[in-house]
Amino acid sequence: MKNIPFSPPDITEAEKKLVMEVLDSGWITTGPKTAEFEDKIAEYCEVSNTVALASASAGLELILKVFNIAKGDEVITTPYTYTATANVIVHRGIRPTFVDVKEGSFLIDEQKLGMAITPKTKAIITVDIAGVPVDYDAIKAVLKEKNREDIIFISDSAHSFGAIYKGEKVGSQADFNVFSFHAVKNLITAEGGAITFNDNNFKGKENLVKEFKITSLQGQSKDAMAKMKAGAWKYDIMTAGMKCNMTDINAAIGIAQLQRYEGMLIKRKAIFEVYTKALESKGWAIIPFTKDENKETSYHLYTLRLKGFIEAQRDELIQKLADIGIATNVHFIPLPMFTLYKNLGYSIEDYPNAYNQYANEITLPVYSTLKLEDAEYVVSEVIKCVEKIISK
Repeated sequence: MKNIPFSPPDITEAEKKLVMEVLDSGWITTGPKTAEFEDKIAEYCEVSNTVALASASAGLELILKVFNIAKGDEVITTPYTYTATANVIVHRGIRPTFVDVKEGSFLIDEQKLGMAITPKTKAIITVDIAGVPVDYDAIKAVLKEKNREDIIFISDSAHSFGAIYKGEKVGSQADFNVFSFHAVKNLITAEGGAITFNDNNFKGKENLVKEFKITSLQGQSKDAMAKMKAGAWKYDIMTAGMKCNMTDINAAIGIAQLQRYEGMLIKRKAIFEVYTKALESKGWAIIPFTKDENKETSYHLYTLRLKGFIEAQRDELIQKLADIGIATNVHFIPLPMFTLYKNLGYSIEDYPNAYNQYANEITLPVYSTLKLEDAEYVVSEVIKCVEKIISK
């Protein structure tokens, strides 16, 4: 029996070398490596500005905080996402406005989004599930049609670093794209995230990069490196900030990862192709989106759906695979199914498309160190287990 984990990190000597350089440098928090990582992310995503942070969650909340979106305002998002997307809205004292996904899709329904906009709507947060970009232009068209281009368009692009939208890397399409570099993502910094954007004077801000960085460091007017210079101890507190800056240790991992990231994407794509080749002839397999004339996934998650399966059968499949050492997952449990959101008054019955996507979804392991022969083993065992369940 093989042991196939779900998503172990791809760490090489390059990451270790850069981390040791940081440890030996005597400066381990936010400093030159973080700045270098930000520059490299901006170059990769072809954007003007990047702010690296402790997490994607911090990035989402930082945007809401800096633009003073708070209790009394409305923020629209999708119920089909990880809780971080909506938690940051709750943290701001706002009850999220959920808009269901499109039928047969993991992505927010643009037309229903338009119907959900009210005079109180201040921001929308779309989600690029599994690395598949939303239709950014369709979202913008809805805002234009509603004469609400004042609404801040935030993309939770946690999954889509390296994805392509209309010939360009994801990162500049929304007012703000927010990436995650958490340990299970395509590119990792152990924990970490980044905001990417073009307009440093968005909504009249004098210097948005500077404001994000000050607010991410408790509102302190000087970063730690500047404050530690001899005689430079004095500083001001400009705002009631957060504490979510990225460290140079994390940034060093990210720099090493970025140097070989395109190769890592090629490996992930090859695993997708193994799975799809084996599954595309199966009438019960709903193959995940990979590429069309407008967009290409980052190959983050292989979100297989099982036609005709109910939730209990999907769960049985996950257990059968676990019993033979294959780890799988589900992306995601819709937010209205959790206690927190039930207590806030949400019901999954109001989001039927989200539930239907979830009930028969299983995520197969994809990572850049997974051997293709192991991917072939995984998919062959998936097929065997599914067909046993069907034949019962």
